[in-house]
Amino acid sequence: MKKYLAELVGTMTLVLMGCGSAVFAGNAAGEVSAGVGTLGVAFAFGLAVIAMAYTIGKVSGCHINPAITLGVFLSKRMSAKDAVMYMVFQVIGAIIGSAILYALVSTGSHNGPTMTGSNAFAEGVMAQAFIAEAVFTFIFVLVVLGTTSKNGAGNFAGLAIGLSLVLVHIVCIPITGTSVNPARSIGPAIFDMIEGGKAMGQLWLFIVAPFVGAILSAVVWKVIDTDKE
Repeated sequence: MKKYLAELVGTMTLVLMGCGSAVFAGNAAGEVSAGVGTLGVAFAFGLAVIAMAYTIGKVSGCHINPAITLGVFLSKRMSAKDAVMYMVFQVIGAIIGSAILYALVSTGSHNGPTMTGSNAFAEGVMAQAFIAEAVFTFIFVLVVLGTTSKNGAGNFAGLAIGLSLVLVHIVCIPITGTSVNPARSIGPAIFDMIEGGKAMGQLWLFIVAPFVGAILSAVVWKVIDTDKE
């Protein structure tokens, strides 16, 4: 249960810090002290992952992302039971993180372009959004599998994983707001729905595409890995 709770806390923190940066400081054109823009939001997500990797990594491995959990499971590094429980607690953590953000926005003001940090894609570009989420999840999960593998990056894995997430966000934020993490999309979508938004109608893409990317990464890593587990 400790590792499941660790995943809950880690995912809550990721959503709170990452989506929170978009909600409260996402407008680069806002106040000089508050507007961080795409680059700032990208670093918020990456730094949250780095912080959690070195905090709960020893407890659960710090997946805090169902796509990573799927990739690890398909790489035969964890049981089906643990994989399912990880995903359940990741989603719960994301909902809690989103609930905190919603409470903050509801009781004050915000300076970002979004109230919940939910993911979305523009009308007519669904194919672009799907390709982006699948490909960038593939790259992200591949980094995770490689850096945490036998003879991988060791203690530097958390840093490599967090920085790779920054890179992914820099490119993908203008397309979808960047998910590459179904739990991260589910939590904000729920509260976007409460506000009458449309994120819930597009949520399927932010679940399916990252899982497709995770499956591809597990297959590719199995082919190119030089040190079998």
